[in-house]
Amino acid sequence: MQVHVKVQDLSRDPHGAAGGRRTVAAADLIGASRMLETGMRELRFTKMNGAGNDFVLFDNRLGDLRLERSTIAHLCDRHRGIGADGVLVLERPANGADFRMRYYNADGGEAEMCGNGARCFARFADRIAGPLDQLSFETPAGVIAATLAGRSVTLQMSDPRDLDLDIPIAAGGRAIRCHYVDSGVPHVIVFVDAIASVPVRELGAAIRHDPRFAPRGTNVNFMEKRGARAIAIRTYERGVEDETLACGTGVVASALIFATKENAKSPVRVLVKGGDELEVGFERNGDRFTDVTLTGPAEFTFEGEIEL
Repeated sequence: MQVHVKVQDLSRDPHGAAGGRRTVAAADLIGASRMLETGMRELRFTKMNGAGNDFVLFDNRLGDLRLERSTIAHLCDRHRGIGADGVLVLERPANGADFRMRYYNADGGEAEMCGNGARCFARFADRIAGPLDQLSFETPAGVIAATLAGRSVTLQMSDPRDLDLDIPIAAGGRAIRCHYVDSGVPHVIVFVDAIASVPVRELGAAIRHDPRFAPRGTNVNFMEKRGARAIAIRTYERGVEDETLACGTGVVASALIFATKENAKSPVRVLVKGGDELEVGFERNGDRFTDVTLTGPAEFTFEGEIEL
C-alpha cells in the first residue's frame, strides 16, 4: 500500500480558494476511488480529528466505494496505513436527511454512532457540499442534527436509553461499582478519585469484555469530578481496543451519569485526555434525558490519496 499525501491547511479555507458555495449537482460529484493502470485502486481521503479522536473520511455520494473490514483496519493502522481511530463515509441519504453517515472502528467493524466523528462528518459535509450552517444525517442510532460555528460543531444527539445505575462487577482483581447508559453506543462509567493513575487499558479491557455486557461489549469511561458541573474522563473504546484521546458518545454518557448521580445542572463541561473541553447540554426529568447536545471542536488535518 502506498500513501500520497497533499499537505494542506484545510481549516483555514474549508470551501476552496473562492470560499463560495459549491453546487451539488450530479456532475459535480467526485468518486472516492479510481482504478490505476497497475490494477491498484486509488482512494482520495481527508484526515480530521475531533478533540484528538482522529478519522479518515471518504466521499461516497456516487456509491462506488466498497470497503472490506480488512481494508478499513489497514487504513487505520498507524504504522502501515494512514492511521486513525476510525473511518467515516459520507453517502446519500435514504430517509429524508441531508446525508448518511457510516462509521467504522479501527478494527473494521461498523458502529452505530461516534460523537467526535459526527462533528468531523458535519464539517466534512460542509466542505464538499456547503456552505451549510445546519445539516442532518442518518446513522444507525437515529438522525443527528448539526449546527456549525467555525471550527466548533453542536450535535443534537439521540435520546439516551437503557440507563442502569450502581452495577456491581469484578474486573482487574477488584470489585467495581459502575453505571451504564447507551448514548448512541453502549458506555460504562466508573467514578474514580484520581483519573491520572487509572490503568485505563488493562481495567478498561476487563470491563469491556465482562459477560454482563455481551455480546455487544461496551466502551468504558473513567470519570473524576472537577466541579459542580465539570468532570474529566479517560475512555477505553471497543473496536479501537485501547484508550483514545477522546470519545464523543463517552463524553455524553459520562456527563449524563454525572448529572444523575450528582444532580448536576446543564450544561456539564467535560475535559478529555487530548486536552480539549467539550460541553454537554440536556433537559432532565428524573432519570430521563431529552434534548441532549454535544459541542466541541472538529478540525481538518490533511488530505491525500492512498493506493490499495
